[in-house]
Amino acid sequence: MNFLKGQMGRLKQGRFAVLLGLVLVATAVVGSSLVFVARGQDRPRRSSAIAPQPTPTPTPAPRSTQSSVNRQVTASTPTPTPTPAPRATPYDRIAPTLGEPPPPPVLKPKPTPTPPEEDIDEGSIVRVNTELVTLNVRVIDRNNRPIDNVRQNEFRVFEDGVPQPIETFTREEVPISYGLAVDTSGSLRSQLQAVVDAGKTIVNSNKPGDETFLVRFISSDKIETVQDFTPSKDLLMDGLDSLYIEGGQTAIIDAVYLTAEHVAEYKKGDESDRRRRALIVITDGEDRSSFYSQEKLFERLREEDVQIYVIGFVNELDKEGAFIRKSPRDKAVNLINKLAMETGGRAFFPQSLSELPQIASEIVRDLRTQYVLTYNPTNKARDGSFRSIKVAVDEASGRDKRIALTRNGRVAPKGEPAPARIPTTRTTTRPPVGANKTP
Repeated sequence: MNFLKGQMGRLKQGRFAVLLGLVLVATAVVGSSLVFVARGQDRPRRSSAIAPQPTPTPTPAPRSTQSSVNRQVTASTPTPTPTPAPRATPYDRIAPTLGEPPPPPVLKPKPTPTPPEEDIDEGSIVRVNTELVTLNVRVIDRNNRPIDNVRQNEFRVFEDGVPQPIETFTREEVPISYGLAVDTSGSLRSQLQAVVDAGKTIVNSNKPGDETFLVRFISSDKIETVQDFTPSKDLLMDGLDSLYIEGGQTAIIDAVYLTAEHVAEYKKGDESDRRRRALIVITDGEDRSSFYSQEKLFERLREEDVQIYVIGFVNELDKEGAFIRKSPRDKAVNLINKLAMETGGRAFFPQSLSELPQIASEIVRDLRTQYVLTYNPTNKARDGSFRSIKVAVDEASGRDKRIALTRNGRVAPKGEPAPARIPTTRTTTRPPVGANKTP
């Protein structure tokens, strides 16, 4: 009996274990099914339509304090720093914008007080049809020595090959307005002191009425007026002593263009002014960075009567050229010679610094020993065309050949002649002496 009860108890335990196992298996199957269904719902379905993008949940802006707002404004809107005004110079040039062609160098003369206007009768207007051309002429022999005893009837003037009647002739000494332009690039480092001394020799020769200005130049944006036109030798000497060497790409064409223009415009229009205008340039002659071309330079020089004297230190330049290209030295020599020839000046190529004092003396002598001729051109056309000019001197028996040197041409004016106003006198009543005194 006890045995039977034990068997029945074990049977119940076995059934309970089997039932519990079935329950566990069923639970596992149901759980797996639920997981599968959940995964099936999460899997993206194929659709021919583009599903709309989910709208992002806006993130609330952080609560900002006044200090944080100030920091944000400061960070997003920087306070502009005032730009100091650039120091204006007569040869100031605006920096080019990247990608745009550089603008030409600009000459900005120093401001001068506006003179009081003359009382003019508005009805007194005339047009001047005469157009006298003035020529400064040097006459030399074969050894470049000046000849100062030529008479008026021994000169012959030709414009475009046509003889021109000489209106006036003089040998008197006239005041000279000239510029001294010194190349202060690195290529003239070893010559600078000798150049300064030569400049002082020229300045020391100035006479009453003469006026000089001094310029140093390197690149197009470094053409600087050291001293503007002045009769003061002391100011010019101080300016020469202040010259210094600076690195850069030499722009001799731009320097000559601007300084010659400055000489030509100085006191222009003063009918009583008979001064001679000249420019003395000291350089190695190698142009590397000019804005203006040679063609533009010589077009400008033909419009003005400015004699150009050049002292060219070309010996240090490379004399080796390419197969079809000239060497740097040859190009420099050609440019210097052309500047002198077309303007009635002179070119010097010193072989040593010891020649500079003599060269300076010859420049002074040439500027002082010149004839001044004027003629009324037979070609009255105001078409702006270039007219070639040649001056010849009759041969003197038993003497060396005489050579006349002057500018090789001019540009005819264009358009109608400008009206000339005739000032009228005005009678004023002077108050009696002492009328304005208070008792």
